[in-house]
Amino acid sequence: MKERLRQLEELRRQAQLGGGEDRVHAQHEKGKLTARERLELLLDERSFVEIDPFVTHRASEFGLAERKVLGDGVVTGWGRILGRPVCVFSQDFTVFGGSLSEAHAEKICKVMDLAMKTGCPIVGLNDSGGARIQEGVASLGGYAQIFLRNTLASGLIPQISAILGPCAGGAVYSPAITDFVYMVRGISYMFVTGPDVVRTVTHEEVDFESLGGAEVHATRSGVAHFACDSEAECFERIRELFRYIPQNNTEDPPRAPADDPPGRREEALLDIVPDNPNKPYDMHEVMRRVVDEGRFCEVHAEYARNILVGFAHLGGHTVGILANQPAHLAGVLDIDSSIKGARFVRFCDAFNIPLVTFEDVPGFLPGVGQEHGGIIKHGAKLLYAYCEATVPKLTVIVRKAYGGAYDVMS
Repeated sequence: MKERLRQLEELRRQAQLGGGEDRVHAQHEKGKLTARERLELLLDERSFVEIDPFVTHRASEFGLAERKVLGDGVVTGWGRILGRPVCVFSQDFTVFGGSLSEAHAEKICKVMDLAMKTGCPIVGLNDSGGARIQEGVASLGGYAQIFLRNTLASGLIPQISAILGPCAGGAVYSPAITDFVYMVRGISYMFVTGPDVVRTVTHEEVDFESLGGAEVHATRSGVAHFACDSEAECFERIRELFRYIPQNNTEDPPRAPADDPPGRREEALLDIVPDNPNKPYDMHEVMRRVVDEGRFCEVHAEYARNILVGFAHLGGHTVGILANQPAHLAGVLDIDSSIKGARFVRFCDAFNIPLVTFEDVPGFLPGVGQEHGGIIKHGAKLLYAYCEATVPKLTVIVRKAYGGAYDVMS
């Protein structure tokens, strides 16, 4: 019995080393944490319970039969964030570059199934070079199984993705289906085809950062909802999000201490909003004086800045906030802001979060580019999202609301 326990302990030690001490050191040299270090930062202290730590790949060709690593490049299990149970997976770049094999995919699918069965949010820490090409179509089939579960879980449990390394090819589609995507400047990259392929096919010269870095996706493509300066900041902001979102679509969002008097008057609001309807001001200043403790968890802060979306508390209740931003493009609605707003409204509606809209809109952005880009169909997405939402909706017309945009903003 003692010998068996000793063997199990040795196996656990090997599993925790991932690809070995040299590769762990190389990961640290790049300024990146290991899969297990990330889970320690993300989850409440000593709350993580691992499942399937001894799984290995099944491939026997290309010399892989002698290169089996316990865990097969992904750590899966469950733990707690702010005392609430969550399911997690963390890809290990020290094992075959975090590439996805059939067994690797099965581990992720298993923990996603567990999340849906128990009604827990799922948090994925992605650090993978893509499919493990030695396994061919079996690895691609593994991606298909993950995508299916992302789709089935959509609107049932919150899904959160953190991109903590390269994320290329098929690997980008799973995060794209999830509710919130976090990236870290300097180490996170997302693209369907990398710089070398782009250079070969289109002859465009581009590097990793300008093609798919955190700044690009947070400001231009809108793929990333949050761009962080470090992994520690990324995990702290994920934990902050859990102050506002529920466990699943059958539960209410968490309550916060309601110390802000409901009858409080904020005289500063009289001076923040100018009487002149053409004069800009920062809508952040309005919202912070209305919500509890002036605390606003903004989503998509750098993308489509003419509309603001995010979470706050009112009287201790979680609310989703949408607001035109007169300080950027006069707060007009355009293609990007309509898509951004519609996606946020649909998340709030799926997870029982009431909507509060601060409206100060001069209309839709005119122009050939907007019309040819489909402003009609994209603007209708925001209108549709508001109309189908069954959660409580409150609209505050802060200063003006002109034309069709009056209707589209709830």
